[in-house]
Amino acid sequence: MAVGTVAAVVVESSNIHPWDMFEFGIVNAVFGIPAPELVDPWYDLRWCSIDVPRPDNGFGLTTPYGLDDIAGADTVIVPSVPESWLTRTDDPAPELTAALREAHGRGARMVSLCTGVFALAAAGLLDGKRATGHWWHTDDLKRRFPQVEVDPTVLYVDEGDVLTSAGLTAGMDLCLHLVRSDLGPLAANHLARRLVTPAHRTGGQAQFVDLSVPRSDDASIEPVLQWARENLSEPITVDSLAQRAHLSPRTLFRRVQQATGMAPMQWLLNQRIAFAQLLLETTYLSVERIADRSGMGTGANLRRHFQQVVGVTPTDYRRAFPCPGAAEVDAMPSAG
Repeated sequence: MAVGTVAAVVVESSNIHPWDMFEFGIVNAVFGIPAPELVDPWYDLRWCSIDVPRPDNGFGLTTPYGLDDIAGADTVIVPSVPESWLTRTDDPAPELTAALREAHGRGARMVSLCTGVFALAAAGLLDGKRATGHWWHTDDLKRRFPQVEVDPTVLYVDEGDVLTSAGLTAGMDLCLHLVRSDLGPLAANHLARRLVTPAHRTGGQAQFVDLSVPRSDDASIEPVLQWARENLSEPITVDSLAQRAHLSPRTLFRRVQQATGMAPMQWLLNQRIAFAQLLLETTYLSVERIADRSGMGTGANLRRHFQQVVGVTPTDYRRAFPCPGAAEVDAMPSAG
């Protein structure tokens, strides 16, 4: 007997965006390719299409399965949905949300990859629950569905009967998590080796997002913020920034918060962590030397704050972004 039937919902089978092909490939690689050395038969994967034609060019997918075939699935996966759904230019088709609600009510495990979370949210399956999606779109998700507890930082969220993932490779993490839940860690690790992908990244690990912020349009503070970016190894305080900007500390605090959305020292910490990320990605400098260059003082201090902000240790972060051509050199780009 197969592990279970997996219904993957394709919203626009006649117009698949090239980005979406990556997620389709993940679902197919994990659930659609038999692994008789683990379980025989394997998952029964069915691509179920609800076709809403668009004039844009894209890839196409032909499948004999439609929304009615979701009814018999043990797991329902919704990969990315049309971008117009994210900002409410369009709403999900009523027949889709009805099918998702019916499957959930019947006991199916509901899963979304990246922006597929919008479909689950529109069906009301995430009300009062934690969920995530690609960090680029989580503000839209919060605005459209305030009843959902959106966490924009994690790789995936497992709420038991409903699971959501961030974008792209986080979809692989969630799919392997499903296999791990169904068949145990040995099977998931074996499959990960076959796919040449990390065997286990926990859902709570942070998405690797850009911590930097846009340059400020406030001419009174942008020069001093730029100075801070270029001198992160120096001791910097609100008072020293205010003195350099010829402003009172209270005024500088208010203007930095207006320009960046955060208090000056939180903004500065993000700049230091972002620069530490750059050094971890592009050099073989030790954590101690990176701590010194980024203004974090000691390796212990960098490790503590890096873990809090990024969600992994500096060493694990470096492993995720290997740079074979990097060298441990003193001549490095400025923090800005």
